[in-house]
Amino acid sequence: MDAWDIDIFYEEKPYAVREITDWRVSEEGPLRGAISITRRLGASTITQHIRMWRDSRRIDFVTEVDWHERQMLLRALFPLDINATRATCEIQFGAVERPTHRNTSWDWARFEVCAQRWVDLGEGDYGVALLNDSKYGHKVKGHTLDLNLLRSVPHPGSVVAGEPAPGEPDDRITDQCDHQFTYALFPHAGDHIAGGVIQAAYALNAPLLAIPAGAQGGSLPASASLLTVDAPNVIVEAVKRAEDGGDLVVRLYEAEGRGASARVQFGPPLRAAAEATLLEEAQAALDVSENGVALQFRPFEIKTLRLTVE
Repeated sequence: MDAWDIDIFYEEKPYAVREITDWRVSEEGPLRGAISITRRLGASTITQHIRMWRDSRRIDFVTEVDWHERQMLLRALFPLDINATRATCEIQFGAVERPTHRNTSWDWARFEVCAQRWVDLGEGDYGVALLNDSKYGHKVKGHTLDLNLLRSVPHPGSVVAGEPAPGEPDDRITDQCDHQFTYALFPHAGDHIAGGVIQAAYALNAPLLAIPAGAQGGSLPASASLLTVDAPNVIVEAVKRAEDGGDLVVRLYEAEGRGASARVQFGPPLRAAAEATLLEEAQAALDVSENGVALQFRPFEIKTLRLTVE
């Protein structure tokens, strides 16, 4: 293992992180409960807050790591009682299936694969997804979901940093610092579409924030939305200001691999709307009716809208 590659031979030298220095029930609320476990590995400390939510199937592993190891991978493995020859992996604006076996040299070469927010393993009427908020290296072999959490290797090329002081991070090695990240298990009925895996992964990565506020003066209604989409398989991926002006840019995509008719309704009053390229260049104008637009999506199609708001 070096700065550029992970060799399959790392699998020949695994060992579990077994030394537990502390564990306790850290939360016992009406909406959430948690167990906190602290483990020791060499000079490093790993603390996990395993959280379970009321009326939710998701189990969160909120992880804090003080990492000082060298030439080492830190991984989380979840052996599942599932028989599947293929796993579904999210990629940007879609998903692909990948084998869980190594029957061919091509399969063997894909011992480590990338995925964005989730990987799902299922067997028809049941499945389990592994969600994450910032870790994208995965291995799915047989019935085990495996997530790459940290990878400490020497920096490529020359490094100015010298020997670290005792107890200090070694700047010549990657990932030598404090880390915070969350991954989660999400069991579900049906496949990843019927089970709501896509929505669960977005909820982990962009959670709803509740902010207490008193009564305010003004003309806004008690509830409002910047925009809404009536098709459940069409996802709003980005909302931003245009790079070359004051227009609003909205990017959407079809997430389930099937066509869709969708109506996008806007909160602020619109003066004009147009489909645009990924470079935000306006193309075909759209008919605005009742402050919304109608769109047709092909499977996994990406659409960018450029809006002029009054």
